Amino acid sequence: MAKTETGQMIVKPSAEGLAASVQAATQKGPPPVHLWNPPFCGELDIRIARDGTWFYLGTPINRAPLVKLFASILRAEDGRYVLVTPVEKVGIQVDDLPLHAIDFTATGTGRDQTLTFLTLTGDEAAAGPELPLRVVRDAVTGEPAPSVLIRKGLEARIDRKSFYRLVDLGTHEPLDGSSWFGVWSQGEFFPMIPSSELP
Repeated sequence: MAKTETGQMIVKPSAEGLAASVQAATQKGPPPVHLWNPPFCGELDIRIARDGTWFYLGTPINRAPLVKLFASILRAEDGRYVLVTPVEKVGIQVDDLPLHAIDFTATGTGRDQTLTFLTLTGDEAAAGPELPLRVVRDAVTGEPAPSVLIRKGLEARIDRKSFYRLVDLGTHEPLDGSSWFGVWSQGEFFPMIPSSELP
């Protein structure tokens, strides 16, 4: 443990310290990370892999409640992802997107349909005008990469099985002078691919 010039102790950030700070600061409900503005304390060796697995010091974090806790204090800031507590903020590495949508429910039909996504870390979000769904296709392979905004600045990669289910719910709609294949949710149409490119 080091000291500053004024004699204050400097504690190196750790996953255990972050968890303890959040648990001490929040009793009920999600942590109010939008209200916290602590100093940046450097990078922490936490990585979120493309499949949604969280790693600490190169080892998968197998404790689901701990991963859920970390996901609850995740924030997008200045083009990077950080974990935030009332007293510290640390940067982490994200291979693809920070969240991973593993399922969804569909209620209603057609334009009245609502698609509510569930993430690996327990977040739920209904796609709509405020939380858009998008599909980006690889320029070379054409492979689709679907995602949905879960909360401010945090998108979830939609897993393959869920994407196939979305395709089953798709319809063709006119858009910008052409026809697109996509899905409806909360009165918003989310295009996936031009109808002309479908077999």
